[in-house]
Amino acid sequence: MSEQPSNDATSPAKIEGSNEQNPYGGGGAAAGAKRVRTRHFQNAKRDGIKITGLTSYDQLTARIFDEAGIDFLLVGDSAGNNVFGYSTTLPVTVDELIPLTRAVAGAVTRAFVVADMPFGSYESGPDEALHTAVRFMKEAGAHAVKLEGGERSHKQIRRVVQAGIPVMAHIGYTPQSEHGLGGHIIQGRGDGAEQLLADAHAVEDAGAFAVVLEMVPSDIAARVTAELSIPTLSVGAGPHTDGQLLVWTDWAGLTVGRIPKFVKQYADLSGILHGAAKAWQADVASGVYPAPEHSYE
Repeated sequence: MSEQPSNDATSPAKIEGSNEQNPYGGGGAAAGAKRVRTRHFQNAKRDGIKITGLTSYDQLTARIFDEAGIDFLLVGDSAGNNVFGYSTTLPVTVDELIPLTRAVAGAVTRAFVVADMPFGSYESGPDEALHTAVRFMKEAGAHAVKLEGGERSHKQIRRVVQAGIPVMAHIGYTPQSEHGLGGHIIQGRGDGAEQLLADAHAVEDAGAFAVVLEMVPSDIAARVTAELSIPTLSVGAGPHTDGQLLVWTDWAGLTVGRIPKFVKQYADLSGILHGAAKAWQADVASGVYPAPEHSYE
């Protein structure tokens, strides 16, 4: 179980204006924390409390991350690479993400669950965006949705927000547009900085409660963070944002192939699981497993 929150002035439980225990950091559900809400993201920005987010695609990791005190879980279209074995996120469908979102949402008691709206589920306009968002809320129990694009997605974001559904925006490098962007290229450099700022203000104006900045120079991310009233979340955008978001398989050592430069590896789960599988295989082959204590009389 996580440690109880401290009583110092920097503890989220003691932030003025918060009426929920540990609303955006530490402790986890096991410590009696209540559900993270969109207002806690805003409070975190106001009070300088860093927001933490991880992807999750199943109830096992969702429960662990929830108990660890991670503030929000993104059921990302990165499931294309990490669950379905696709080479990109583009083939992922709403029907594939809904059961994953339902599993994650059903496993947590504190973390805020955000469902990614996959490619092709909102681009045609506000009506399609709202239809997709409603499906995630009704069928999967999501607390919010995320969609990519700044100025080009302004109308979609506004329509979804006006229907009462929180939206997390995503600008900078947007994986669903990788072909149009020319591949995995850092966004916001040179003349691109002004477009990034325009996109950031567009999603804020449309009503997004937070915005992901992916693969953006840290100085530009710092400028966006200073100019916006909504929280900014970094995916490879440096330390000067209001929070950080990572694909959990990257930092846990499960990703096959190259790990992004901005990822710090905190575990080698691939090595651990490989060793455990080899040990079990050897025990079965030698007859060590199952032992008498593993059998019913």
